[in-house]
Amino acid sequence: MSRAHNFCAGPAALPLAVLERAQRELLDWSYSGASVMEVSHRSSEFVSVADRAESSLRRLLEISDDYAVLFLQGGASLQFASVPLNLAAKDQVMDQVVTGQWSKKAFAEQQRFGDVNLVASSADQNFASIPQQDSWQRDPTAAYLHYCPNETIGGLEFGFVPDSDVPLVADMSSTILSRPVDVDRFGVIYAGAQKNIGPAGLCLVIVRRELLGRARPETPAMLNWQIAAENDSMYNTPPTFAIYLAGLVFEWLEELGGLEKMEAINRRKAEKLYALIDESGFYANPVEQISRSLMNVPFTLADDALDTVFLKEAEARQLLNLKGHRSVGGMRASLYNAVEESSVDALCSFMRDFEQRHG
Repeated sequence: MSRAHNFCAGPAALPLAVLERAQRELLDWSYSGASVMEVSHRSSEFVSVADRAESSLRRLLEISDDYAVLFLQGGASLQFASVPLNLAAKDQVMDQVVTGQWSKKAFAEQQRFGDVNLVASSADQNFASIPQQDSWQRDPTAAYLHYCPNETIGGLEFGFVPDSDVPLVADMSSTILSRPVDVDRFGVIYAGAQKNIGPAGLCLVIVRRELLGRARPETPAMLNWQIAAENDSMYNTPPTFAIYLAGLVFEWLEELGGLEKMEAINRRKAEKLYALIDESGFYANPVEQISRSLMNVPFTLADDALDTVFLKEAEARQLLNLKGHRSVGGMRASLYNAVEESSVDALCSFMRDFEQRHG
């Protein structure tokens, strides 16, 4: 079987070693005679799976006991509502930085629950840059500051962690586990699983324990982080197969050498593709260089009439899912952890060849 080069933005590629192990264990997991999908989430066998996954994640990110680690359902978008419900009283302002489509969606969702202060936005620059911190207009009474470190659609990434006197909340869906993170600088980190963690449907929440217990009285039980923490993420039946696969991904990262090793690989991959784009008169990337994403590389062709031809020829070479998001057009290559360096090499080779023939 030939594996294609998968540049999908999400659900994204999973490590081949993880998929092969899951395949081997699919029908008879841990010599139980059943699949891991078929056992009770409250059995000691599955509880040990969840415990191992959490322990592995804590080692990778160096998460202290000051934080609760939650494996939840609903994806990251559900946390757009969970964050204000858990952290802000009805009369409290919420600070939000808008640098792309996902932080824009978070801004709109939080407005359902109170007054959201637009701290800064790069919408007037078509989300091609990060606003300088000294220009941010913060509310000193805000319950928290929310931002998205990496915008999947636009390929815009913060090169810094914002300073904040209030709990810093980050949607790290498309950047988590791609490099080391100083978790202690955050009040809350959350991430949809379908990019660097595992299959879609699982959401990871890392929350400082001192922030638990602040949820509004009307907060649904399924959105209340304290209830999830008190029940070890098993208030109801959790996404067991997704947790199992996430645990395998965490183990794969540890065996690789951890997040510093992963970052070095990711930087090499991104640098190869950006170098090709920058040296070309045929391809272009719209994002300011200091704010370019390691994970999501959007690019355009000199003649957009060639877009369909580019995608057709790329697919013929098993270079899949390169079409840009419908809101921005062009192309986009997502270079998540499981995308091998050889796949980036194959993409670069094709792009050079395409430019020679059509440029």
